Amino acid sequence: MTEHLLGRALVEEATKKSGLIWVRGGVAEGDGAPGAGDPSGGPGDGRALWHIWHEGAAHVVGDGPGEQPLPGLRAGGSAEVTVRSKDKGGRLVAWTATVTELEPGSEAWESAVTELKSKRLNATDTEGLRERWARECRVLRLDPVSSTTSHSDGSLAAPPAVSPATTRGAVPAGLPRLLLGRGRKRGRG
Repeated sequence: MTEHLLGRALVEEATKKSGLIWVRGGVAEGDGAPGAGDPSGGPGDGRALWHIWHEGAAHVVGDGPGEQPLPGLRAGGSAEVTVRSKDKGGRLVAWTATVTELEPGSEAWESAVTELKSKRLNATDTEGLRERWARECRVLRLDPVSSTTSHSDGSLAAPPAVSPATTRGAVPAGLPRLLLGRGRKRGRG
């Protein structure tokens, strides 16, 4: 009983303090580590999601235009969540969650959206955000079921998901000089 309570407290504190959580949807308990899978970002792959901790669970919003994708996360399903250290970036705790989709307009949805809206960075339409989320997005609640602090020895690092924002390629020839300031001398004015 004490171990369960300590695990729950670690999940809550670590998740509250982390800006991102890694979530892999559609897993059964003990089904492997989050982050595994191919880099295409398909269902079941680990994905970094911004979130809020509210009323004992993590809440995420997405699957709409301009919002984060939520692949593999289905109402009534389960998910594996990994929380990283804000200081060092290493895994602190992994936990299994049950996924619940909040009904737009419900008391739980309104409460979660109020918190999510306050943490949403770079929203293009802050005034109409609540209505757009109700119309076009899903708000999910991830309730912790079990947790573990033991991790596999291997790295769970994976290449970034393919997207227009991915910029893996050769470094431009002039970039090192620009960054290191080894260009021409600047005159004093």
